[in-house]
Amino acid sequence: MGRPKQLLPIEGQAMLIRAVRACLDADLWPVVVVLGANRESIRPALARLPVIAVDNLAWQDGMASSLRAGVEKLKQFSRSVPGALVALCDQPAFAADVVRKLQAAQATAPDRGIAAARYGGRCGAPALFRREYFTELSGLTGDQGARAVLRRESEVISVDLPELAADLDTPEDYQACQPG
Repeated sequence: MGRPKQLLPIEGQAMLIRAVRACLDADLWPVVVVLGANRESIRPALARLPVIAVDNLAWQDGMASSLRAGVEKLKQFSRSVPGALVALCDQPAFAADVVRKLQAAQATAPDRGIAAARYGGRCGAPALFRREYFTELSGLTGDQGARAVLRRESEVISVDLPELAADLDTPEDYQACQPG
């Protein structure tokens, strides 16, 4: 992208701030933001928000390193945090309503420990994991994130959210999501 995509504006707000506000508006607490490669330029954008920022110094190891950093921070924060929402900031359709839909789905399926968005024929982020998955999430490696865990259909309740298929990975993706 040529600059940290987390700071690129969508509808007048940096992508990261939009994602954080969606979590806060859905009454999630605590909100942990994992910062990687561009942490020094991104951190100031979070200064006035009630979040816990954690540095992922192993960001080059892939997405799983960010999951590990975030889950470890949650475990340090409280022994009673019931779960974790794993969300990305580069999905323009991510909003508080998405979080509420995942929470509602998880509440209706007490036998399933994960509620995940379904789009593009598979489950992905955002995904809500109950605390019993923290150890497994902390042990993940590589650049697949929690994909293998989300493939275990008997443990996942999926919520059809096709609008989340759009993510911003290239300058063309970003241009396509801009009005006009």
